[in-house]
Amino acid sequence: MQSSVDDLSTLYEFFKEGEATEEEVQAAFDTAFKKMEDLEFKNMLRSKEDTLNCILEINAGAGGTESCDWASMLMRMYTMWGEKKGYKVTQLDLNEGDVAGIKSCSLQIEGEFAYGYLKAENGVHRLVRISPFDSNAKRHTSFASVYVYPVVDDTIEININPADIEMHTSRSGGAGGQNVNKVETKVQLTHKPTGIIVVCQIERSQLGNRERAMNMLKSQLYEIEMRKRMAIKDSVEDGKMKIEWGSQIRSYVLHPYKMVNDVRSELKITDAEGVLNGDLDELIKAYLMVSSKKN
Repeated sequence: MQSSVDDLSTLYEFFKEGEATEEEVQAAFDTAFKKMEDLEFKNMLRSKEDTLNCILEINAGAGGTESCDWASMLMRMYTMWGEKKGYKVTQLDLNEGDVAGIKSCSLQIEGEFAYGYLKAENGVHRLVRISPFDSNAKRHTSFASVYVYPVVDDTIEININPADIEMHTSRSGGAGGQNVNKVETKVQLTHKPTGIIVVCQIERSQLGNRERAMNMLKSQLYEIEMRKRMAIKDSVEDGKMKIEWGSQIRSYVLHPYKMVNDVRSELKITDAEGVLNGDLDELIKAYLMVSSKKN
């Protein structure tokens, strides 16, 4: 970066003497600026776990259909964001709402720095809009929580005592053919010492779902250990905020005006539709900037 800045400075001196064009100076500036942004990015995502894949969980808050619909909008937003980044997005679990939307879901997002980016999304997300489910067209406020944790790779040792695991199986829901409807392939694992519960139903076999669920469990246990090393005493569950007014990290307002407001970075974006279509990078970077300054 320093070399690029020096080249820009020299070229600018040539420009003032009439020996370089404005286009050449602009090109040198763009190169130096890009290198500065790359260095800034590496500084913000310098932790070992930032490079890992991650699992993103969404849970609808109180409010029935409204919150379930909002949770499904968030699932769509993160899926579109991942696809735009060239990441692989896999739906591990889905619990549909009674009328519309979803009560909860788990997505695995695979790609370089997936966790580093998406750790910015941990917390409660608030939506304000005219409800499509209200015949009186009243404005409603809905909440949903997002919880992101890194997926441990094969180089990280997490030992789990089989006696500490309680497994339940059931029939998977959704599309999948006769096998899904007749065979208990859906797996739920409960880690008794921590109370962590993971569910997986993406694979066609019980064994496949159990293997994925174990990896999800190992990932959560790894995050707990990671938090301990960072001297954070609160457990993962204690660190989750209540899904209610006043605890949100970000508000998405679609009425009476359109704006997305990130409480932590104080960044406001007027293109709410763009954000809901997966354009999250500006919000994520603003949070990472604030977070890196605090650290």
